[in-house]
Amino acid sequence: MNTSWLQTRQTKYTAYAGVYIIVIIAVLGAINFLANRYDKSYDATANKAFSLADQTIKVVSGLKNDVKIYYFDEQTRFPQAKDLLDRYSSLSPKLHVEYIDPVKKPQLAKAAGYRRDVSILVANGDRKEEAKTLSEEEVTGAVIRSLKSGVRNACFLTGSGEHSIDETDRTGYAAAKQELERNNYKTRTISLLRPTADPNAPAPAAGAMPAPGKFEVPKDCTVLVVAGPQHEYVQPETDAIKEYVEGGGHALILLDPPVNLGRNPIDDNATLEAVLASWGVTADKDLVLDTSGIGQVFNLGPEVPLVASYESHPIVNQMKDVATAFPLSRSLDVKNGDKTSVSKLFTTTDSSIATTNLSSGEIRLDPKKDKKGPLTLAAAGTYNGTTPGRFVVVGGSLWLGNNFIRFNGNRDMFLNMINWLTSDEDLISIRPKAPEDRPLNISPQKVNMLFWLSVVIFPLGVVAFGMATWWKRR
Repeated sequence: MNTSWLQTRQTKYTAYAGVYIIVIIAVLGAINFLANRYDKSYDATANKAFSLADQTIKVVSGLKNDVKIYYFDEQTRFPQAKDLLDRYSSLSPKLHVEYIDPVKKPQLAKAAGYRRDVSILVANGDRKEEAKTLSEEEVTGAVIRSLKSGVRNACFLTGSGEHSIDETDRTGYAAAKQELERNNYKTRTISLLRPTADPNAPAPAAGAMPAPGKFEVPKDCTVLVVAGPQHEYVQPETDAIKEYVEGGGHALILLDPPVNLGRNPIDDNATLEAVLASWGVTADKDLVLDTSGIGQVFNLGPEVPLVASYESHPIVNQMKDVATAFPLSRSLDVKNGDKTSVSKLFTTTDSSIATTNLSSGEIRLDPKKDKKGPLTLAAAGTYNGTTPGRFVVVGGSLWLGNNFIRFNGNRDMFLNMINWLTSDEDLISIRPKAPEDRPLNISPQKVNMLFWLSVVIFPLGVVAFGMATWWKRR
């Protein structure tokens, strides 16, 4: 028997195996090296639960100075926080995360600003902001608040049936108020029906009546929100709004169509419409209907037009492929005014129409009078005065109600409008979304089927296949 041939063959196989092992070790080493140096991940979840939102990436990546996030909790709970906070620190070398156990390191926790009711603190120099929960929405909001100094007031006009920022029902604006406060705004209501004293007016003579006050928007209002008035404004109110914007103010004006349905008809607000027309925005007396049927996907009727395509403007440039809904809205005609530059923000689909029948609960179309889409629903403009003023007009107000603000991109649209009005274009983006609760609902029949498949049929199939293979090779 020729043993040298066997030894040569064995040596060759041994060499091959050795080379293969070395190659495998080298590949695994290279993969681990690259994985540690370039931390990349792919989020395959439907709602991108493990990906940071565009706004978070934009804000953190653009940090100019060091910002620190402190997380206070028991050391055993650090891994849960690291899943989120380490994604923040990977976005910028300017953001640092420190995990502190206040029981084991009380002095360090106290120096960082720890309180019993605080678990997450964002520090930017001497400025410290609290995140109420371990969520991207809260943490990013705290980072933004730490970057923005000064008082920022969002003033909601009241007195003519506008939506209330304290109401929690379907049409209330409590959710909109909450979103503004998360973004470093203080919110309050104001009335233009109560004149304020003119500080420049001369003092009245002895025994004389004081001079009447002036109807005006308070000077400390960073932005004014006109939230769907049901009743017409008197002339002094609209004059105050006009003077505020043309003097360099910022206003978001939401004007509903003058429908006469049910117990709460909406007046034709001629005085406010006249001001808007002077700026280049004509609010048509109609109701926009979406006849494409696409709203049925979201259980919405034709009276809720959907928007999925937008014009070119900083407010909507980040809204690609994000649908928004605008229930009970009117159309707008837009053009530049004598001192204004006005742009369309978004329009409805070609399948939409605008009906002028505003007094019947039944939809009646008139091909001769009704306008066909696409129809403009919102516009943004600048008043070119000594100090430029900005305004946004939307032909409806219900899209910001508590029951609609969370619909797809409605919240982002609202905050983008506010950020543009106040010249915070760096914050315009798609924001973090609250985690979705997606329970797995399985009927008893399906549970029974899963039991038979996983416990009986599949195991028996494996056994039968093994027995067949053994019998064949026997």
